[in-house]
Amino acid sequence: MASHNEDAGNVTPQLNEEPNDESKMWRLTEIRESSQCRSLKLPENLGVTKISSLIYTSSGNVILALASNAIHLLWKWQKNERNSRGKATASVSPQLWQPSSGILMTNDVHEPNHEEAVSCFALSKNDAYVISTSGGRMSLFNMMAFKRVISFMRPPPAATYIVFHPQDNNIIAIGMDDSTIQIYNVRLDVVKSKLKGHSKRITGLAFSHVLNVLVSSGADSQLCVWSTVGWEMQRAKSLQLRGQSISQSDTRVQFHQDQTHFLVVHEAQIAVYETAKLECFKQWVPRESDAPISHATYSCDSQLIYASFLDATVCVFIAGNLHMQCCIIPSAYLSPGISNSNIHPVVVAAHPEDPNQFALGMSDGGVHVFEPLESEGKWGVPPPLENGFAKAVLRSSTNITKKPLSKQSRVFGFFGS
Repeated sequence: MASHNEDAGNVTPQLNEEPNDESKMWRLTEIRESSQCRSLKLPENLGVTKISSLIYTSSGNVILALASNAIHLLWKWQKNERNSRGKATASVSPQLWQPSSGILMTNDVHEPNHEEAVSCFALSKNDAYVISTSGGRMSLFNMMAFKRVISFMRPPPAATYIVFHPQDNNIIAIGMDDSTIQIYNVRLDVVKSKLKGHSKRITGLAFSHVLNVLVSSGADSQLCVWSTVGWEMQRAKSLQLRGQSISQSDTRVQFHQDQTHFLVVHEAQIAVYETAKLECFKQWVPRESDAPISHATYSCDSQLIYASFLDATVCVFIAGNLHMQCCIIPSAYLSPGISNSNIHPVVVAAHPEDPNQFALGMSDGGVHVFEPLESEGKWGVPPPLENGFAKAVLRSSTNITKKPLSKQSRVFGFFGS
C-alpha cells in the first residue's frame, strides 16, 4: 500500500502563496509509529484463536470478546489512581478476568470443524446477559456469574447473527445460515415469526426504534427492511457497485445515532443508506488493487467511522461525508514480524462514551485498544470545507458518490497499489 500522504499530495491543487492559515496545504493524517497514538494490546489468553466478535459493555469499563474456538474473554478496567474514571483506556492495562472456578464461558460447538463455524453474540442493554453461539446451540450467559444459564435452538440451521430488540430484552432477532431470520422470545422459548427474503445466510441485523423496523443484510449482498409491528418485508435492494451487482460477501449493517440512516459495510465498499426509501446516500470505495475492507463501525456519537482492512490498515472517516481524515499503518501497532504477516483486524468495536476510542479484534486472537494522543485529542483534522481548495481536494481525493458513477468517471482516493 502506497503512502496516503503521497497520494493526497499528488492530487492537491496549488494554492496562491498568501501568508495566512488557509494557504496551508491540508494533508491526510498518517500514523506510522507507535509514538503517534496511544495503543494497548490487551493481556492474552494463549488458548484463544481468531477474535470473531468484540463489544464494549455500555458501562464503558469492560470489553467482551468471542474467539473462533468458542471461548469468551472479558477485560475489565479498575478504578484506581492511574485510572480515576475506571473506564476503558489505552493508557492503563485491564485485568483479563477469570472466574474463581476457572471455567470460562464457552459455547457449544458443532463438530468436527467448529472453528470454521460463524461465531456471534449479542449483549443485553443492561449488560447482564449475553446470548452467544459458535455454530452449535445458542447459549444465554449471566455476565455477573460468567456462566451459562440455558442453551436452546440446536442446529441445523445454525445462527449467524444475533441482535436484541431495542425495547424488549426478551425478544431477539436471529439470522440463520439457511437465509431466514427468526424472531425469538427467550422467556417463552418460542419463535414468534420466521422472516424469509434472503437467498444466503444472514450476516447483519440492526433495529431502529424510531422507525420500528429491522434491517437485515446477507451473504447474498441484499438489504431488506422489515416492519417490527407485523414483521412484513417493506422493501429490499441488492448492493450495487459501478453499475454491476456486487460480489457476494458478508455485509454488515448498523444504524446511525439518528436511527433513520444506517451504515453498510462490505469488503468492497462503505456506504450510508437512507432507510425510508432504502437509497444509498453516500458511498466510499477502495481501489481494485487495494486490500478488502474487513469491518467498520460508527463511533459512539456517529460522527466518525472506524474501518479496518485485510492488510491491517485502519482508517478514520468523517461519517457525514465519508471523507477520510486519518490512517493508521500496521507498523504503528504491530511488531515488524507481525506487521508483515497475514495478521489483520477481523472486527472493530467503538467505546460507548468516548468517540475517539476504538478496539480491534485480530485474526491471531489479539485485541488492541486505540486512542489519539492527549495532545491531539482527535484522529486527524478534516479538510477545511469552507474554501474552494478543500472542495477541489475532496473531489480529487475521496471515493464518495451520491449516485452510481460510470467506471470512467469514478475517482478512487488515497489507497495506492
